[in-house]
Amino acid sequence: MTRETALTALGLAVLAVLAVSGIAPYDRATWIMEVAPVLIVAPILTATYQRFPLTTLLYLLIALHALVLIWGGACTYARVPLGFWLQDLFHFGRNPYDKIGHFMQGFVPALAAREILLRGGYVTGRRMAAFLAICVAMAISASYELVEWWAALAMGQGADEFLGTQGDMWDTQSDMFFALIGSSSAMLFLARWHDRQMAALQTKS
Repeated sequence: MTRETALTALGLAVLAVLAVSGIAPYDRATWIMEVAPVLIVAPILTATYQRFPLTTLLYLLIALHALVLIWGGACTYARVPLGFWLQDLFHFGRNPYDKIGHFMQGFVPALAAREILLRGGYVTGRRMAAFLAICVAMAISASYELVEWWAALAMGQGADEFLGTQGDMWDTQSDMFFALIGSSSAMLFLARWHDRQMAALQTKS
């Protein structure tokens, strides 16, 4: 199976899961808001595939992130079964699935930013690329928290499912902290693998 065929199959699988999740989500408005990033990014990835294809690693992580968002949107983050299992296993006081989402919100965008910065020639040093990639991920995280705030103001109590604070007054700060952990982890643990994939992609082109 070629890379193109595998990536096409992966994309279609994610879209199929997205379609199924939208049949009967727990809360329709929450589902729309949670899966909105998938609906925005999917056409962009399709449109830019020929001109600027990403590494296989990044496509896989984007697909994984999309599935995290879709599951959270279908059940609402406070009700995802995996979160209840983790809550029971580690005796957490709340369903922690939303923290997985915010970890991925740092992890995947940071790697995407790193790839664009390095392959586009905007930055040559790996350390500076890592720093800027983390900054980009944190900017996205902070912007998302602002969107949640605006949703809360616009929807009132109707935004509770979208916010998923579960009574935690420090939810916004901990969300951004998990995004920081995610973005830093991506730079620490995947940089070399990412470099090899970018080099291989450059050789093919």
